[in-house]
Amino acid sequence: MYKIFMVEDDFALAEEMKKQITSWGNDVYIVNDFQNIMPEFVAFNPDLVLLDIMLPFFNGYHWCKQIREVSAIPIVFLSSAADNMNIVMAMNMGGDDFIAKPVDSMVMNAKLHAILRRTYDLTGKVPVLEHKGAILNLSDGTISYNDKKLELTKNEFKILQMLMENKGKIVSRDTLMTKLWQDDCYVEENTLTVNVTRLRKKLDGIGLKDYILTRVGSGYIVE
Repeated sequence: MYKIFMVEDDFALAEEMKKQITSWGNDVYIVNDFQNIMPEFVAFNPDLVLLDIMLPFFNGYHWCKQIREVSAIPIVFLSSAADNMNIVMAMNMGGDDFIAKPVDSMVMNAKLHAILRRTYDLTGKVPVLEHKGAILNLSDGTISYNDKKLELTKNEFKILQMLMENKGKIVSRDTLMTKLWQDDCYVEENTLTVNVTRLRKKLDGIGLKDYILTRVGSGYIVE
């Protein structure tokens, strides 16, 4: 079973497509918030995206760029404007295929399953964590926020991963120290403070000010 993430504002069409795709044994999620789809994308963790070009607030090309910042999963564009210019634009923006409206269920079935087979016979999905619009890519140690992408050091990545996995909860300094230096018994406690300070400075630089909060005497938290 594959997970399909559908970004289509014609809800009658979306429901009809969902009915077809689920009948083939797949799971489908239809986007609700067209102004901010990335949290829904990360929460659903799909195998493929079906993406309309004409959408409220931002067009499909915008969301394709956002998704490509954090994931290489297949993106299939949908549009009633199936002229060569739109098809070429969709491919150049990072799309993998194009389905013209009105949607033919047999064509959709063939295209989706061909792409899914090619993709997941060779590679797996890229795992990510998301919180407040920030997306941590667990495969390459980068964090993305508002079209900005930041490379993290190994320790910075471990700190942020631990905090995001426990969002809303305080992570003690001892827990973080163990996570970072479990094989080294001679690390000074101040070393963790230095690493957190550097990480905060980096996050500030991409707009994530006060993303990591200190709980004096307890540890750190992302709320």
